[in-house]
Amino acid sequence: MKKLYFIAIYPPKAIIDEIKAFKRDFAECYDNSKALKNDAHITLFPPFAREQEMEDDILTAFHKINTDISPFEVSLNGFGSFPNPKNPVIFVQPENNSGLTELFNRVKQQFSFMAYSFTPHITVGYRDLNWENYLRAWEKYQSKEYKTSFLVDRILLLRHDGTWIPVAEKKLDKG
Repeated sequence: MKKLYFIAIYPPKAIIDEIKAFKRDFAECYDNSKALKNDAHITLFPPFAREQEMEDDILTAFHKINTDISPFEVSLNGFGSFPNPKNPVIFVQPENNSGLTELFNRVKQQFSFMAYSFTPHITVGYRDLNWENYLRAWEKYQSKEYKTSFLVDRILLLRHDGTWIPVAEKKLDKG
């Protein structure tokens, strides 16, 4: 049976909870309930489907990712958007960060079977967010202030089993 997998960075629970409040606002005010389905994260490699029997191969590739990097701080600062009328997205915006880019490039060395451009973000509103509600939400969120930061010290491999569950983690460790 095929399962979905992806690789991500998760902020601490306190930040996940803060961002969940924005997602609740999207569900209540902009008819965007799908926003509540996933915890806040930064995707390093997007969801891909594989037979679950191949999970050992996926785990092997994940553990080969070179995480010989010092943990680094990511600053979140305000909101951004992808204004695609068919699939608009509003997200919490990380500031430019060479650590994130380096980590993405290292993931891409092991997971290179599909093209993927890297635009770090933490999705707030998407999927069932229609264009009219996107425009209304963006009017409010484009100037909304939200600033915080967190230490990136590990990456996670997740599998979808009705909900996303971590199946492996790798710590960043400049040894």
